[in-house]
Parts: sequence; structure tokens; C-alpha cells
Amino acid sequence: LQRGYVDAASVAHRLSPASKIVAVTAFVFIVVLTPREWIVTFIGYAIVLGIVLLAVGVRPARMARSLVLEVPFVAFALLLPLVGPDPSGFAGLSIAGMWAAWNILIKASLGVLAATLLAATTLPVDMVAGLQALRLPTPLVAIFTFFIRYVDVVSHQYRRMRVAQEARGFRATSPRSWPVLATGLGALFVRSFERGERVHLALVSRGYDGRLPVPEAGMPRSWPLAAMLPVSALVILAGGWLASW
Repeated sequence: LQRGYVDAASVAHRLSPASKIVAVTAFVFIVVLTPREWIVTFIGYAIVLGIVLLAVGVRPARMARSLVLEVPFVAFALLLPLVGPDPSGFAGLSIAGMWAAWNILIKASLGVLAATLLAATTLPVDMVAGLQALRLPTPLVAIFTFFIRYVDVVSHQYRRMRVAQEARGFRATSPRSWPVLATGLGALFVRSFERGERVHLALVSRGYDGRLPVPEAGMPRSWPLAAMLPVSALVILAGGWLASW
């Protein structure tokens, strides 16, 4: 999960994790509340977010790769103009469906880019510290903590199993190979479960009480600086509201 982190010395990297989580969440919330007809407002959001991403060291190619995550939303959105009501638009497309597709695409894209900004400036361990500082429920923080710590371990185990299968001549080229793949995934689940049990017992034996000792770090003026992103979005939203009158 640290592959998304950009090792840089920008101001955003030095902000406290809690302030960055709140700022990005507030920005996404403002984007979601924006009416879909305010196209210029969304362009303003994209410009502000793009400037911040470039300032923290995220290259345009990385932004484009991060947008691949929304491919399922794109596939769904592209169908809306075809199946929406009142197909009276261009080439028989639905006007309401086109607006719905635009609404999904622009808001999903801005949300993914905002998440990319958070991942690029915050290490996973610092993310956990931010969640703890925000007083989120301890079980949720614990689940997220173990997820980010062991997803790489499980994926590495899966790659080792795939290499072992290929070394023995196995190739998943037809549906007849599905039982072998299912068996391998079952073995991976059992190994992951056993590893989780061992890790939990080791933690309990060392006095684990549901909270990991992760310090909250950050520069003193983190909150005012982090608030610049959602405040900028609010200013753009206010401009769109005035323009709509």
C-alpha cells in the first residue's frame, strides 16, 4: 500500500494525518453536494485539485493510472444515455441519462483524485494515527490497521503460489483450470486465517488492547493549512451558486 506514497518534502506531507483526512473528506462531501448542472464549478474543483496534486509531486501519468479504479463506474455510466428515459437527445440518446452519466463520472473522478492526494502524502501507518486521533471506533481502526499491514503479505503469498503453479506447468487457459484456481484460493484463505490467528495471539501476549501505539505527528498549523482545500471548494461552490441566480 506504500506504492501510492510520494516521497517528497511538501507542506502537505508535513501536515497531521487527521487534518488531511478531514480536509479530503470535506472536499469530497462538497463535490457530492454540487448540482450536476454546474459544469464550470466542477472544472474549478478539478483545477484546484490538479494544482495541489502537482505541488505534492504527483505526476499526470499517476493521476491517469489512479482513474483506472473508476472503470466499473464508467461502464455503468456509459449505459445510462442508452437506457434512460425520454430518448429525445442527440442520436436518440436520453438527455436525463446523459446528465446522470456526467454526474457519476465527474464526481467519481474527483473523489478518486482526492483519495490519490491523501495516499500520496500520507503513509499507511500515519493514516492509522489520524483515524485514532479522530476518535473513530476502535474496532474499525483495528480492522483498517491490520488490513493495510497484511494485504501486502497476503498478495506476496499469492504471487508465490502462482510461481509454484507455473513452475509445475500449470496454465489457466480454460474453464477446466477453474477447480485448481479455486483450490489455490482456498489454501490461500486458510493460510491467511492461520497467520491472522498467530499474529493476534502474539499481540495479546504483548498486552494488545485494541489500540496500536502509533503517534500523531504533524506541523503545528496543520489544521488551518489543510482547510485550504475544502475552503477553496466552498468558494468555488459559492461562485457557482451566485452564477446560477
